Amino acid sequence: MARILVTGTAGFIGFHLAGRLCARGDEVIGLDNLNDYYDVKLKQDRLALLQKNKNFSFTKLDLADRAGMEALFRKERPQRVVHLAAQAGVRYSLKNPHAYTDSNITGFMNILEGCRHNGVEHLAYASSSSVYGANETLPFSVHDNVDHPVSLYAATKKANELMAHTYAHLYRLPCTGLRFFTVYGPWGRPDMAMYIFTKAIFEKKPIDVFNNGQMKRDFTYIDDIIEGVIRVTDKVASPNPEWSGRAPDPGTSNAPYRLYNIGNNSPVPLMEMITTLEEEIGMKAEKNFLPLQPGDVPATYADVADLAADTGFHPGTPIREGIQRFVRWYRDYHGNIG
Repeated sequence: MARILVTGTAGFIGFHLAGRLCARGDEVIGLDNLNDYYDVKLKQDRLALLQKNKNFSFTKLDLADRAGMEALFRKERPQRVVHLAAQAGVRYSLKNPHAYTDSNITGFMNILEGCRHNGVEHLAYASSSSVYGANETLPFSVHDNVDHPVSLYAATKKANELMAHTYAHLYRLPCTGLRFFTVYGPWGRPDMAMYIFTKAIFEKKPIDVFNNGQMKRDFTYIDDIIEGVIRVTDKVASPNPEWSGRAPDPGTSNAPYRLYNIGNNSPVPLMEMITTLEEEIGMKAEKNFLPLQPGDVPATYADVADLAADTGFHPGTPIREGIQRFVRWYRDYHGNIG
């Protein structure tokens, strides 16, 4: 099949993607710096499972290491790159902004240069639903203007899209940006609400419910995310022949550049998610209601029409089914608690 560099392979989405690519026969080159933004053991456990695949290799490297990244691209010569590694988290960006410029700006620059100079046929990279920022038109469409981010994290992801377009335009490097919407599922991130709430409920500790529970999120199950990423990665970005600079479409270009939302296209009220989680765990949560956090938005909702039209895939795992699978994994991973 293909020789694919996947960055962030010890992370949540990267782990699942690398596993699926290995299973279909691709040669996967994994990269991660194994930082301590959250529990390193979880990252190491994911990586240990991936290393059971004979067609998986791993390099521990920081994206911001320019010389190291140049050497990696020269040595491995990947045909495609799926760039998922980044400093994640809206709230963490309020406290540690430099972590975001180092990883998400400098690191992405090194990815683009590696692709440019080594004949990569397609770069697919993680953007985020957070780029929609202050936009209140729902559902969020890739054809909407996204010039009003409300967190530094979102601003770095928007910057990635702009940088990718520049390389697509100047060097005809096919680039596809993937705006993920609230990803959850087995092996998920401990800094995300689903994991935080589950852990607190099992430990009989209160959960913080922001905006007094008046939030909606387009919770998207990990298997749907991975299917979307694979289909988009296999479909090399191409120019839109109808694109015009007189009425520029933000989601496409006259360069080989595309943007896609990958979301469930079905926003769920936060309180409904919590109730479903309580039912699956079999315990009630003690709730601490708080105002909206800086950088947060009240609702997310993905328009996935372009993804469905171009790849034939429409995410759709119901929230209860996804939560059942997550809780089952959580119990198993943490020793059949509860």
